[in-house]
This record gives sequence, C-alpha cells and structure tokens, in this order.
Amino acid sequence: MRREPVPSAQGLERLIEALRVLPGVGPRSAQRMAYHLLQHDRAGAEALAEALGESLRTVRRCNRCNSFTAEEVCTLCRSPRRDASLLCVVETPADQAMVEQTLSFSGMYFVLMGRLSPLDGVGPRDIGLDKLLARAADGVVQEVILATNFTNEGEATAHYIAEMLRARSIRATRIARGVPLGGELEYVDVGTISQALLDRHGL
Repeated sequence: MRREPVPSAQGLERLIEALRVLPGVGPRSAQRMAYHLLQHDRAGAEALAEALGESLRTVRRCNRCNSFTAEEVCTLCRSPRRDASLLCVVETPADQAMVEQTLSFSGMYFVLMGRLSPLDGVGPRDIGLDKLLARAADGVVQEVILATNFTNEGEATAHYIAEMLRARSIRATRIARGVPLGGELEYVDVGTISQALLDRHGL
C-alpha cells in the first residue's frame, strides 16, 4: 500500500501560517485546512496552488473601474449595454458583485479597493481618488452614486468624495439605508430603525 509523504514540520507550519492570511481564519481553522488538504485532498491542494499562482501572474486592475480583470479594460466596462452616465463607487470588488446581484443597477463602477482610514494611514491617494475624480469628470458621467459601507470609515469616505465632487460641480448621491426587505422591526438594531425614519419618503 502506497503511503503519502509526510510533510516536514517546517513545511506544515509555513502552510498553516500562509492560510492564516485569509480573513476570519485563525490558528485552529488554518491547521484544520492544512491537515485536510494534505491528508485528504492533495490534488485539490495542487489545483489551489496553481490557481493562486496563475491569478497572481495574470489578474490586474481595470484601467477604468479599478476592479480585478485579466485584461486592460474589463468586460463590464466594455459593455455597450451599460449606462455610462451613472458611476457607482464601492469599496471592494465583493461590494461590486453584491450590487450586480441585485440586478437593479445598469451603470458603471469605480472600485476604491479600500476606504479612508487616517488611523491606519490610509489617505486619499491610497484609494485612488485622483483616478476616480478623472473618471467622474470625463464629461460622460452625470451622477456619482456613493455606495461605500455604512461604517465610520465608509461614511467618512463618502463625505470626502461628495465634497470633492461638489467642488467640481459633479452630482453625487448616497445610497439609502434602512430596514432590510422582509425585516421585522423587533430584530432590527435601533440605529437602522432611526435612519429608516429619517430617510422616510411619501407613498
């Protein structure tokens, strides 16, 4: 019976430490993942390593929306079906994907790849606001929709961008927030309910 090679302690520790860079993965979770891959799914581990290596070699930033792509300009930015007069600003590619899943937005995007956070040393240049401003002022964009998250940093980022655009007479709007669809007030936090009341509109 063929035995699988036993990984060296050093190699195993390096794998565990490497897995810990993933968000939400602590020491124990990383250890379980490492043991699973080495003990039960070496082919999957090789496929994962190859896919990660290929992604690092080929994936880049889109020249227009700043999101991930393997081309100079991504498929979405090249699509003639999108409304180029609307530009939605999000923090991450994951946020962009969530907006796309709603099927309610047909405009373009700009992905900041972060948010302003002075305490962490993240300033306007670190999230490409100069590139965003150039895109918003291209003469085609009529409205910039700020869809950053409703965290302190996300709010500060939206406010900073709005002021930056307002100074150049570019229209900026902020996505609304409130009670989620299907949500029951009993289970919604008071801050969300308060904001929903402030953002109320006529029927």
